[in-house]
Amino acid sequence: MTASSVRLAVVTAGLGTPSASRLLADRLADSAVAALAAQGVAASVEVVELREHARDLADNLVTGFAGARLQVAIDTVLGADGVIVISPVFSASFSGLFKTFFDVLDPESLEGKPVLIGATGGSARHSLVTEHAIRPLLSYLRTVPVPTAVYAATEDFGRADADAALDARILRAGEQLASLVAGAVPSAAVPSVAGPSAAGPAISPAPETGNAGDSAGRQGFALGGFERLLAAHSG
Repeated sequence: MTASSVRLAVVTAGLGTPSASRLLADRLADSAVAALAAQGVAASVEVVELREHARDLADNLVTGFAGARLQVAIDTVLGADGVIVISPVFSASFSGLFKTFFDVLDPESLEGKPVLIGATGGSARHSLVTEHAIRPLLSYLRTVPVPTAVYAATEDFGRADADAALDARILRAGEQLASLVAGAVPSAAVPSVAGPSAAGPAISPAPETGNAGDSAGRQGFALGGFERLLAAHSG
């Protein structure tokens, strides 16, 4: 992996195969990868399907340590430069499987990590689950959630007008995650980009100074990008 490439991890708690959560996860990942490419940063994506680790997560809760398969999934997430998390809505909140994954992590292990929030549900009435449930959880873990969270109801898939609105949210969220992640890449490794991308206005990489390999420096990069995003999208 070169200095101008990054890794994205996707954590999806969908239970079906295929699931709406996985579908949304793939579209968010594609959006972020395209936005990073527009900034001259190559990205690879690794997906963690929590349904494949349901028993491992339960074992971790009662034993206090992760088995080999679950540890690989945890390492994938902790080693990523940015994370996309998707949960289906169960009983007006995130699913138990989704919460369990974050329960077994060291509470400080995701500190400063840029995170894009997504959720799926059967009705638009649950759309605020991203704000009243998932975002507080990620804030408690000291991650850096992007301003735009993406919720997709069943009706958002397959209907032309609803799908267009969902596309716009996915595009905006992907650009915001890319801006935060690219801010952690040394500026000398990111070629300058002339003009906006074809997909929409480009968000400039963070101009901060510091070393990408230094954890304190990376946190500073991410927070600086977050502050600019808040300023750009306020009001």
